[in-house]
Amino acid sequence: MDDAVRAYVDDIPAEHRPLFDRLHGLVLAEHPDAAVRISYGIPTYEVGRRRLYLGAWKHGVSVYGWQEGDDGGFTTRHPELVTGKGTIRLRPADAEAIPDEELADLVRAALAG
Repeated sequence: MDDAVRAYVDDIPAEHRPLFDRLHGLVLAEHPDAAVRISYGIPTYEVGRRRLYLGAWKHGVSVYGWQEGDDGGFTTRHPELVTGKGTIRLRPADAEAIPDEELADLVRAALAG
């Protein structure tokens, strides 16, 4: 993790840090070779030509960058978490009800290529 990513992560509010760490860990578990850098002001995970972005905000963590149909069925199962084209908004309470395997499916599908 480079210094810019480390600084971003260090600045995540304590109430959202566990969710960010969970997602970060799932991305790296699925793609240990992912390059992690700051892009558009948030951590970006790059695998080949694919990108997945994790942004910590007031509500929790948003996931960006997945292509329609490349989400492992996540948005079909959780349409209430989709807030815009290519945006999944996860609040800590929402994420508690979602098993790691389901989030890993999202990561796997989004970064497959």
